[in-house]
Amino acid sequence: MNIAVIFAGGSGLRMHTKSRPKQFLDLNGKPIIIYTLELFDNHPQIDAIVVACIENWIPFLEKQLRKFEITKVIKVVPGGETGQQSIYNALCAAENAGTDDSIVLIHDGVRPLITEQTITDNINKVKQSGSCITCIPATETLVVRQTDGSLEIPSRADSLIARAPQSFFLKDIIAAHRRALAEGRNDFIDSCTMMSQYGYKLGTIIGPMENIKITTPTDFFVLRAMMKVHEDQQIFGL
Repeated sequence: MNIAVIFAGGSGLRMHTKSRPKQFLDLNGKPIIIYTLELFDNHPQIDAIVVACIENWIPFLEKQLRKFEITKVIKVVPGGETGQQSIYNALCAAENAGTDDSIVLIHDGVRPLITEQTITDNINKVKQSGSCITCIPATETLVVRQTDGSLEIPSRADSLIARAPQSFFLKDIIAAHRRALAEGRNDFIDSCTMMSQYGYKLGTIIGPMENIKITTPTDFFVLRAMMKVHEDQQIFGL
């Protein structure tokens, strides 16, 4: 069983929106999160979707799911105080629906520009390697600040930038979350960081460069432009 776990618990402070969180911003009559959910809902290998959502916005989300006929969402759970806690809440719901060999694809609700092939590649890579981190090549020099104040500059050719989905066998990622809880760790920035910390080997695939996270107003304008490009491609058969 392949389950998409969609994180939509952020409040969008960097977007500077006052009326609604960034995942519910409207683009061409549709909230951003619906664009994301449609990708997983329409994918033939995705069996179910669990969404972690800001609790006060759950009724709105459920209304949008009905309006746009998103049929694979089996559970909407309240988000936690951190992204890590929100993902854990969703993983627990996935655990109730899944099986021992279930695969979960953890994805940001505000990353609507992935492709069907990216989802397929994630599933196949987990089956092959036990995990999959969607990445893009580093196109600029990375500078890593060391604890002693010195700087390390890794080779750009050997560097990748982690994005999403980040996918794992459900039993592995939920075990890692429970270990973090037992240790009082609630500061993991994403799933691949947690899994690496606890010794899991990480497989990677290269995803589309446009797979950005809509975090700032600039990101929203880029998204709007990319959606226009996709619409033109359909109209003109490009």
